[in-house]
Amino acid sequence: MLKTIYLGADHAGFNLKNSLKEHLELQGHIVHDLGAHHLDPHDDYPPIAAEVAATVREHPSALGILVCGSAEGVAIAANKFDGIRAGVGFSVASAVAMRNDDDANILCLPARLKLIDDPLAIADAFLTTPFSNAERHNRRLDEISDLEDQI
Repeated sequence: MLKTIYLGADHAGFNLKNSLKEHLELQGHIVHDLGAHHLDPHDDYPPIAAEVAATVREHPSALGILVCGSAEGVAIAANKFDGIRAGVGFSVASAVAMRNDDDANILCLPARLKLIDDPLAIADAFLTTPFSNAERHNRRLDEISDLEDQI
């Protein structure tokens, strides 16, 4: 099933983001590149992660992919936004689990760390795995929402 995807990366993830963009467009997905649009070794990931997270939040049927050196920075920044569930995908199995179990809407990939699987395969798994809608997973998502209300 074709998806609308919002991509973003800092300088460390710039080349991987461009590879992902080409790969996903060849599959027919609608891909919106939210930056960086040129390689700038002095850019920072928080504004890019924020733009992708805000846009995914505004378009609930869309998904996002963020890339930085470790993937941790963009995940932390994106998860500051209500309704965003961003996870680091270090393998196909982790991408499947975060979609199936946690209804993750943003995949975060590291550009400088070794992955268990190819990043394009990880992205494919993330995009093709639906949320299971299992009762236990919905209950846990409700518990997460309750935590947000306590803050």
